[in-house]
Amino acid sequence: MDQSHETQTAFPGHDTPDAHREKRLVALTSVVAAVLLTSMKLTVGVATGSLGILSEAAHSGLDLVAAAVTLWAVKASSRPADTVHTYGHGKFENLSALFETLLLLSTCVWIVWEAISRLFFEDVHVQVTAWSFAIMVISIVVDWSRSRALLRVARKYGSQALEADALHFSTDIWSSLVVIGGLGFVLLGENNGVPWLAKADCVAALAVAGIVIWISMQLGRKSIDDLLDAVPPGTQEAVARAAEGVAGVLDVKQTRVRRAGPETFVDITLTVGRTAHIERAHAIADAAEGAIRNVVRGADVVVHVEPVSAGDEGLYSTLRLAAARRGLGIHGIRVFTRPGALAAERVVEAHLEVPDALTLRQAHDEANAFEASVRDELHDVSHIVTHLDPAGDSRAPPTGAFEDAAAIRAEVDAFASRSPVPWRTLDVELYRVLGEPSVAVTCALPGTMAIVDAHALTDDLEKALRKAFPELGRVVVHAEPS
Repeated sequence: MDQSHETQTAFPGHDTPDAHREKRLVALTSVVAAVLLTSMKLTVGVATGSLGILSEAAHSGLDLVAAAVTLWAVKASSRPADTVHTYGHGKFENLSALFETLLLLSTCVWIVWEAISRLFFEDVHVQVTAWSFAIMVISIVVDWSRSRALLRVARKYGSQALEADALHFSTDIWSSLVVIGGLGFVLLGENNGVPWLAKADCVAALAVAGIVIWISMQLGRKSIDDLLDAVPPGTQEAVARAAEGVAGVLDVKQTRVRRAGPETFVDITLTVGRTAHIERAHAIADAAEGAIRNVVRGADVVVHVEPVSAGDEGLYSTLRLAAARRGLGIHGIRVFTRPGALAAERVVEAHLEVPDALTLRQAHDEANAFEASVRDELHDVSHIVTHLDPAGDSRAPPTGAFEDAAAIRAEVDAFASRSPVPWRTLDVELYRVLGEPSVAVTCALPGTMAIVDAHALTDDLEKALRKAFPELGRVVVHAEPS
């Protein structure tokens, strides 16, 4: 399965120094714009007495506070992970977005209270001037330009703090249009002698509050979701599908995704065949990480690999794994069936390699444990016979000379001359280990020869040398293809 065509890009990647600079610059620009708009709206609102413009001034004032908090959050979130915050400081952006939401909702409470008071209990004259409309048009232009800049950077780097600012300023555009409409109705009422149209300014303020409340609730819910590590629907499934498509992955047992500001973290547990060696398992994990990053761009991925039986590993692999789990070696495995009381019985014979330092009882206990583990996995095996072999892991250095070197070389040459297949002796090494005479012979045989035949031939040489020289200890014959 080719994961390169996945379209899930819910989470942009890690921040870089360039990303931090760009985010701070756009956040600082937002602060400057908020200062200018708040000052102008407040001046015109007080001069005209328009609750709509004053509500917009209050909205922009809180936007200024929110923009300043966003600038702080962007700086704080750029700090690298430490021993206290092991996942980094990205959650500062989520907290900043939630704080901005609470600020906006508190503003709306004041706007609604004041609008209801003016509608039913107070009589406030609104003076509509050209400046009233001009300030709102300027506000729309500024909000449109900075909301686009903020949203572009927010989407580029996955910054929720900048996204919150962008949403604020995009809602400012609509609320400004509502205020312009309210001022227009007030002006229309004054020019046509319809006093009740003056209340349109209060209605416009309520409409502004409604818009802000609705957007704030959406933003607040998203902030809380991110703080509680919620992810968009389908994200976990997309990650699991990407990992399952990697060759060598048998199953995905667990997938967890979480966000911390612009950073995304994926923890996944995969199963691979237990016969895979550690380098192969690591390569599978690397491939899974790459496939997941194609789905969740730039994610910090941690893959845990668990070995399981693949179902097709075979009897011999099962036996070797059972021995390896106990730190033992195994060779000379033979499997056959024999008639049983009710049905044919499966029998296993093998040479089990145990450490040289063990006593017979300790080695026997190891063999019993090995046999028990095999029976747990291979229920059709009725009988196991193990021959205990010392692993021969002595590290003693060679010592002393070898007295019968010429005689042993002559015996090897004689065997080569009697060989039924072409035999060429490449090297004969003679040495002693802790006083025990040892021989290592290297020979060349036809490369097309079956391994069982080559082993039988080298085994014959070993027997010939031991018959001629009973005092020999270890005899090793190495065959190379000619």
